Amino acid sequence: MSSDTAPRVIEDYRGVIQLLSDGTVVRSDPAVLRPSDEHFPDVPGVQWEDVVYDAAHGLSLRVYRPAAATAGDAARAKKKLPVLMYFHSGGFCLGTFSQPNFHTGCLRLASELPAVVLSVDYRLGPEHRLPAAINDAAAALSWLRDQHATVVSVAGAHHHPWLAESADFTRVFVAGESSGANMSHHVAVRHGSGQLPLAPLRVAGHVLLTPFFSGVQRTAAEASPPPAVSPSFTTEMADTMWRLSLPVGATRDHPVTNPFGPDSPALGTVVFPRVLVVSAGRDILHERVLRYAARLEEMDKPVEVAVLEGQEHAFFSRQPWGEGTNETIRVVKRFVYRENAATSAE
Repeated sequence: MSSDTAPRVIEDYRGVIQLLSDGTVVRSDPAVLRPSDEHFPDVPGVQWEDVVYDAAHGLSLRVYRPAAATAGDAARAKKKLPVLMYFHSGGFCLGTFSQPNFHTGCLRLASELPAVVLSVDYRLGPEHRLPAAINDAAAALSWLRDQHATVVSVAGAHHHPWLAESADFTRVFVAGESSGANMSHHVAVRHGSGQLPLAPLRVAGHVLLTPFFSGVQRTAAEASPPPAVSPSFTTEMADTMWRLSLPVGATRDHPVTNPFGPDSPALGTVVFPRVLVVSAGRDILHERVLRYAARLEEMDKPVEVAVLEGQEHAFFSRQPWGEGTNETIRVVKRFVYRENAATSAE
């Protein structure tokens, strides 16, 4: 093939993902984007195991069960724990639950909340463009619903024993970071509008950590980032990830990208459980995230906002042992257990 007809690079995300003009996708090791001196101490007492939830697409999730579900006195061991379904970050283009930083964050969530944590892999762009990832999130929740239905209706049928023994299916929380937080929002909309039936499963809340949204009209920080904004995640990076993950030709007002865009579904009648939105003061998307929470509040949705001023986008996975992550786990623990505490007090 002559050089003038050879495929050319039309999209390049930091040398890790390249989309060629003939549709070929070239991927290199994403570990080059992470510090080479990373160290992730183990979290003792947490069991974990990988389980297939969608065989047709070759998708798995990782189940984490903390010591609180298995140790201590008999009464404590029998007490069921809330379930936290977690979707990792990566701009819809990168990541897997087995990455050491994602794994460490989920170990900490399982141990410190405590909770049964399900960390979900999903299809990535540009090989699988949106809404593939949203569909996978819905499939993972449907799998969990079916696990619950199997446990309560068919004795001895196939189900994951840790869920049967330790999971409180009436206290399911859907969480995610960045693109994973975007997914949490969209499955909330599907469920709350009746498109994603989950009964007898009960979703008690959603947790959105530095959610990844956008829009054709930029915020002030996106258009001209102030000095306080971290340079680790830029408007240009975000734009590239959207071009790699959205349907070809879609704009940043696509419904997945912009929940309040011109083609997005109206949310006024959608039933939301409690929503916790965690934003980072040094995130280029900070203003957009606060606007998202404010719009939900205007529609009388039950929204709580926590702002960590000194943190950057996706700090939870960037620094799973950092102070920002420590505070986030404290905030999420209060959010997850608040309902249970209120019920106990009645």
